[in-house]
This record gives sequence, C-alpha cells and structure tokens, in this order.
Amino acid sequence: MPAVTSGKVLVTGANGYVAVWVVKSYLEKGFSVRGTVRSESKGKYLRQLFQSYGDKFELVVVDDITREGAFDEAVKGVDAIAHTASPFHNRADDPNDVIVPAVHGTLSVLNSALKHGSSVKRVVITASCASILEYGPEPRVFSEKDWNERAIREVNEKGRAAANGDKYCASKTLAERAAWDFYNKHKSEVQWDVSVLNPPYVFGPVLHEVDKPENLNESSRLWWDAVVAGKLSNEELATNGSAWVDVRDLAAAHVLATTTPEAGGERVIISPGAFKYQDFVNIAHRLYPKLPAGNTSYDPAKAVHMIQYDTSKERKLFGIKYHTAEEMTRDTLEDFIKRGWISV
Repeated sequence: MPAVTSGKVLVTGANGYVAVWVVKSYLEKGFSVRGTVRSESKGKYLRQLFQSYGDKFELVVVDDITREGAFDEAVKGVDAIAHTASPFHNRADDPNDVIVPAVHGTLSVLNSALKHGSSVKRVVITASCASILEYGPEPRVFSEKDWNERAIREVNEKGRAAANGDKYCASKTLAERAAWDFYNKHKSEVQWDVSVLNPPYVFGPVLHEVDKPENLNESSRLWWDAVVAGKLSNEELATNGSAWVDVRDLAAAHVLATTTPEAGGERVIISPGAFKYQDFVNIAHRLYPKLPAGNTSYDPAKAVHMIQYDTSKERKLFGIKYHTAEEMTRDTLEDFIKRGWISV
C-alpha cells in the first residue's frame, strides 16, 4: 500500500469548485501541483490565485478528458494523481451525455497512469455518495459496501425518460465501478493503487472563478437557493436534505487519502452528518436577520433523515475534524458578502 507524503500531484479539472480547494490543500501541505484545465483561458484565474507558490504550481491543457491518451503527458513525473474532473449537473437529456464523460474521463486518467505514470504511487478519485445511496420509502444507513444499482436500472429501462437525478447517480456509479474494475484488472502491472472518496452534497465557501450566484456549481447553487434566495417552500425546507460535507474538509481528505498508506484500495465516505435545508436557514437567519427565516415551525429533533451514512471507516483512517454547519454557513455567507452578492 504505497503512500505519498511529498512530491508532485496531478489534479485533474483543477478549476472546479472542489478541485481548487484540493489544489490549495496540497500546496499548503508542501506538495507541488500540476493542474489540468480544458483551455488556457480557464487557467488564467488559477495562475493568479496560486502565483505565490511559484513553480510549485503548474497548469497543462487537456481539452477533452474523454479522449484516449488525453493525460499521457500530464501523468509523467508525478507521484500521485487526484482525479476530480467529472460533470456534476442534473439536466442531461440523453443519459450518455453525463455517463460517457464520467466513465471515459476516469478510464482515460487510469490508462495514462498505466502506460506513462511510472512514478505514480497513489491515485485518488473524487467519486460521490451518489454511487452508494439508493432512494427508498424507509430511512436507511448506507456504508461503503453499498452500490447504487437502482439508478443504473432506471437509466437502462427508461433511457431519456429516466429522472435527471438517476442519470447523474448512474454516471457516478458506473464511473467508480469502471475505476475499480480497471485497477483490479491491472494492479499486478502497476506500482500505484487507488483510493476513492465518496462525498455527499458539498457546501462551503467558493474559491473557483465564478461571477454571479446563477453560475455557481450545482451544490452551491442549491444551497444559495435555499438559504439566501428563499426559493424553497416551507415544506421543502423541512423535508429536503441528505448528508453534506464542507468543501474544505473534502479537500483535506484528498491529501489524507494520498498520505495514508491504509487508504489504498478503499472507498471512503466523507461526511459529518445529515441535514435539512432549514438547518442552514436557521443559522443564516440568526447570523443575518435580513436573510429568510424559512420554516419557523421546523423542529430539527423531529426531522426524519431518509439517507444517512456509516462513516466509521473515515474516522478510523483519517479522523477528520469537520467544520460544523455553523462554521460552514458563516464562512459561506461571509464569502458571498465579500463578493457583493448579498447585502446584510
């Protein structure tokens, strides 16, 4: 079980919401980072953001992550890979529009690591709890042993008519399964192993380039709509939710998955717990009374969390001290205020 405690890390899709925090976390821990972006223009912001790190941060252009050999040059000379690049949107018409990029992008990285990653020792893949959970009529606790077979069935049976959420979940499930199948097939040929991180909804301050709330990444926009814009009904605020993680803790988990020997060959759920959107609304309204109060009759003690996760593996491997809902909400709102998106 090789681990990497220093050296250079390749971070794919480096300009994404999670990925920018991942890059920052590696740099702060003394690693050098080579990030990939789809175009030179998408890298300008990152070069400026991390300019204080000098030659410890570099960017390369990979215009199409699904192309065979796309990462052949990028993997050369790196000690670890953090594969974060994957679509996260719930608005695909054709399921293949989200499934193919997710699966082929993951296999493209692993193929390049197989053929040209002679110095690579650990590959960390940013997956999702979407590949673990299955929605059902009763509350349930999921663990790393579970797989989202239902979403794949729905997409196979209904195609374009499948729910957008099922298309997304199927893409994450199939991409992660493809990664494990690839690794198990080739592990006798390579010097590296694979560690997969499975976060649920990712919230928290924004570090990537974004000009207005409407252009936020999917999970942040959902949080904005609920907490700031007041777009959810009282019933939705009290019932809509899942599990969550602060983006900064997920970024820290990437470093831990790189440096912890025992993380090799494991999928690990990264989350401090469950939420209803009203939980965040309550905190936000208390901090800034001009923000929506939401559902004032909501009782968190009576909330039924349909989806929860057994995170004992994470506690054993990493022992992350998570940001609280209060800390995440406060820091996210302060970020939005600095951007001029809300006045309080």
